[in-house]
Amino acid sequence: MSSVATKASAARDDLAQRDGVLIAFSGGVDSSVVAALAHDALGDDAVACTAKSETLPEAELGDAVRVAEEIGIRHEIVEFSELSSQEFRTNDEMRCYHCRSMRLGAMYDRARELGIGIVCDGTNLSDIGEGHRPGLRAVEELDAYSPLLEHDIDKSEVREIAREYDLSVADKPSMACLSSRIPTGLEVTEDRLSRVEKAEQLLRTWGFEQFRVRDHDGLARIEVGEAELETALDPDFVRTARDHIEDCGFDHVTLDLHGYQTGSVSPEDEESEDDVVADVFDADYPSVE
Repeated sequence: MSSVATKASAARDDLAQRDGVLIAFSGGVDSSVVAALAHDALGDDAVACTAKSETLPEAELGDAVRVAEEIGIRHEIVEFSELSSQEFRTNDEMRCYHCRSMRLGAMYDRARELGIGIVCDGTNLSDIGEGHRPGLRAVEELDAYSPLLEHDIDKSEVREIAREYDLSVADKPSMACLSSRIPTGLEVTEDRLSRVEKAEQLLRTWGFEQFRVRDHDGLARIEVGEAELETALDPDFVRTARDHIEDCGFDHVTLDLHGYQTGSVSPEDEESEDDVVADVFDADYPSVE
């Protein structure tokens, strides 16, 4: 048995000793693997739960429903509003802490309603030591159980286990909540979240796989993966992106020549933010007309 298979088996055996678990389920690869392991171990005593709020793209909610059906696990949806919290809307360096606290709080509320004492999340070994991660503080404070972390399973191993379960999300890129597209210090509002979601849905429709649309107070900064950057530089795409993404509610549209970068508007990157914004290709630039 391989090392990864041994770890997966240990996590599954660990979960099997619980009376029941509720998994904080986004439909991403991490939480999907936890859900698959838990369903394997506990059957109907494992419940996947997705928290629906203003920061969850509709497409991601659809993916969560689909993947839960794929796994065969019972799926619950709870609703809450992050925008009801002034601390969250302020969008300081602790935004993710406030978000995760509310999200997990909603999970615990549903778990209690179902008579389940344990809430699991998808934190894995690779998440530890990755810079500014205040959301992990909320996981610790609320005592959520992280089976992937407990059994030293890192991101590459998570994807390997997902392939063993034949999960469709095995190679799905990470997709942070919509508020991560708004630079620290700029208030999170429903209008900003809405126009980011609409713009990213366009990129998804146009066939891009790894991307973000950052909202710099009316300026849309598009990031795409390195492999897709050539497509994004095509003059026809530039014109299309300018016209349609401006229609989402943005004043200007730019393409970041650095490409997709995780957390490029988060606190640890603030020192380099001016350099990033200076290195963009403005879709209004005359040379592409």
